[in-house]
Amino acid sequence: MDLGNGYGHLTYSTLVHPGDTWADMKDSLQRYVPAVKARFCPDKPMGVSLRLSGSSVETLLANPSERTWLKEFLINENLYVFTVNAFPYGPFKNQIVKAEVYEPDWTTEQRTKYTMNIADILAEVTGKDVEPTIQTAPLAFRPKVTSAAYEDSFNENIYRVIAHLMNLEVRTGRRVKLAVEPEPFCFLETIPETVDWFNNKIYTLEAAKAISKFSKQPLSECFGATRRYLGVVLDICHQSVEFENIADDIHALNNSCIPIFKLQEAAALQVGEVTPEIVEELKKYTGTIYLSQTTELKNGVLKRFLNLEEAIAEYEKDPSGTREWRTHFHVPVFLKDLGPFQTTRSGIDAALKEHAKNPLSNHLEIETYTWDVLPEHLKTGDITEYVIRELEYVRDELGRQIAANN
Repeated sequence: MDLGNGYGHLTYSTLVHPGDTWADMKDSLQRYVPAVKARFCPDKPMGVSLRLSGSSVETLLANPSERTWLKEFLINENLYVFTVNAFPYGPFKNQIVKAEVYEPDWTTEQRTKYTMNIADILAEVTGKDVEPTIQTAPLAFRPKVTSAAYEDSFNENIYRVIAHLMNLEVRTGRRVKLAVEPEPFCFLETIPETVDWFNNKIYTLEAAKAISKFSKQPLSECFGATRRYLGVVLDICHQSVEFENIADDIHALNNSCIPIFKLQEAAALQVGEVTPEIVEELKKYTGTIYLSQTTELKNGVLKRFLNLEEAIAEYEKDPSGTREWRTHFHVPVFLKDLGPFQTTRSGIDAALKEHAKNPLSNHLEIETYTWDVLPEHLKTGDITEYVIRELEYVRDELGRQIAANN
């Protein structure tokens, strides 16, 4: 829904629903989204975050009738798409995902063409009053990036997509924006690293020349294009796992004039002090199909683990000392604590405070996709009730922050 007064559009990620194929996504759109809308904003249009896998994109491109169906469905249900999650290309439900979620990465033609194709689809199926965003992976899984040539490859593909988006707007009059999403253990992991990448690889003469070559447009247009078409998804969960101060992250991005094309409200597990009892409780969150990147703060030093299981194993081997953990496991944003431990919801509140003072982005999205792997005691009600509680929390908290400024 449009929050009004420049505060942007708020929705939730349909990544929480089955969507590995277009048939899955189509069924999820019909089964869940109208039910959420009927209870959350029955009298207003509601925005949709559409998950489009590689398989779904192939189906939509090959079948114009499916694109027509989508446009008509949105109109009939008083819905509109304003963002697409194009981070996971392949399957994301009911099988082990782990680091495969980053494949194919941005060095590949497959990732590049997939993203261009989504932009073309969005230009066709979205309303003219919407400038949709494409959420994408943080370039590559960090352990794979072992050479300058690897970096050059994914940078060039980003330039190609910027050029495609420029020409798409010239051709159709529709602006589609690409937003990279930093994540633990990826090439773009922290906000300082992300700022460095934009300043050294995107906001440069060399980048503008490359974009000019690919787009056949003059440098004068390409300098502005790097900000008009490329920005970030600020996932509050991811940066909280890194022990970053969310307000500082926002200021760092703003100071470098890096657009936050999507402000993503998500919360992680937070353990203030690791104890044997806490570890036993945490084991309920292990063994999932997703990565559970965990950052440990011990004696002022950060240490990163690819999965929570690895952090637990090291602790059980040597439990000495005091340590704090934060784990990339998306938990309901309406919960501040989970019994024996906390969540990083304070990061969401900090971001909404900044947004209330000066709107940061016109796309706000809740991304808690882990319903299928949550421990049973956190599943209060059905999936529709769960999603609505999250939407209401963010809407109401933002409203409180706005009121506090008046």
